[in-house]
Amino acid sequence: MKTSQVQKLTLLALMIALDVVLSPIMRIEGMAPMSSVINIIAGVLLGPAYATGMAASCGILRMLLLGIPPLALTGSVLGALLAGWGYRLTGGQVWGSMVGEIIGTGILGSLLSYPVMVWFTGSQQGLYWLIYTPRFVGASFIGAAMAGFVLFKLKETRVFKKAQALFMEMTHKEA
Repeated sequence: MKTSQVQKLTLLALMIALDVVLSPIMRIEGMAPMSSVINIIAGVLLGPAYATGMAASCGILRMLLLGIPPLALTGSVLGALLAGWGYRLTGGQVWGSMVGEIIGTGILGSLLSYPVMVWFTGSQQGLYWLIYTPRFVGASFIGAAMAGFVLFKLKETRVFKKAQALFMEMTHKEA
């Protein structure tokens, strides 16, 4: 295995570990803003494909280890994907990643959560289409603000630029 592949997998594993450990610690009831922070950082650092894989892995781990319902997946995977795409579509602007996370997690993820939870619980009682939207939007806004602050400082470091170059180099080869 090449050194660059080992570095990519190591960074991906580090992002997964950070999300799985920090999300339950930095939690507001029914909201996981740290998941949005990590999604945005992953979208900027790793790109859309790796960020989505990271979010899916984290959701599955949180479901298995912490007993969190499928909301761990519905809320995070679309946010990570759109965070990566938003960063790319805006030419490397952090705000593009932040907007992608808010749309992906806050809006689309919250709306996707309703049918998933109806299926998961087997009941519609007490659930309505927009039940998750206020919390998901709130968490993604809080997470976006935190990620923006962190990335403002982090983007200027040599280590961050070097790590980001690993993933940018790979995506240009695939295109």
